[in-house]
Amino acid sequence: MALDGCGLLCKYILILFNILFAVVGFAFLGLGLWLRFSESTRGIFQVEMLNSSAFVIGVTVLIALGTVMLIVVAFGDYGACNEKRSALQVFSVLVAFLAIAEIAVGVFAYSSRDRVGMSIGEFYTSLYTLYVSSGDPGIAITLTFFHNTLHCCGVTGVSLIEIVKHTCPKPNGFMESIVMPNCPVTIVKLFDTKAPLVMGIFIGTGALLTIALICSAILSSQIRQSASSPQYIILTHSTAAVATPLPAQHDITSYPDQDPVVFTPLSVANIPVAQA
Repeated sequence: MALDGCGLLCKYILILFNILFAVVGFAFLGLGLWLRFSESTRGIFQVEMLNSSAFVIGVTVLIALGTVMLIVVAFGDYGACNEKRSALQVFSVLVAFLAIAEIAVGVFAYSSRDRVGMSIGEFYTSLYTLYVSSGDPGIAITLTFFHNTLHCCGVTGVSLIEIVKHTCPKPNGFMESIVMPNCPVTIVKLFDTKAPLVMGIFIGTGALLTIALICSAILSSQIRQSASSPQYIILTHSTAAVATPLPAQHDITSYPDQDPVVFTPLSVANIPVAQA
């Protein structure tokens, strides 16, 4: 179908958006499934008393969020690449729900920053305990990510007694080579001091989802207009000439003592074309 410049721009924006969304969705889903079915973490989900812990809730959210994101990507890519209005409509509904959820979570994280910080600190402590008991290299990678991002080290921060100090970042100065900030306290302080930034990240993500929603609506509208416009068949002179039957050839008798008779040829437009 023919799309103008705005429609093509929205189409390519949606394709790029869905590629990035797919990468994040696969990362969330892969991390959640690995934490759920890993040998070192599987037992947590089999203990009824731990079903409401921050670790279990966090893993469940990762799996659910990754699955929803991949479903959104499937409808978005199919609708944008094949210009299917039905798929774009489903994509728009899902993206609208995600945008509302992102903004709501950002506002909730800001208003309940103390409780959210405590929950994430508990999640980190659960990972730390699992690594100490199992030594899983995958959990070590997750701890390294926490430590390098927050610039903290374990639950104590004391290099002489800290078990996971090999996953900690390089100290800044002499004092940090002895004692670094511990991660649970750092996480709580981060959510207390950086709550506006966290809310801004969630609201910014919601704004990006809104842009994708607008592009989907524009592309869907142009597809509908293109499908409802009448279709024309342009006939050229050569096409009409081929469709015109040629007159039968007859023997022409020459009469030398008579003037020749000249017949004016009919135009192509005056010759009726037989309807099939």
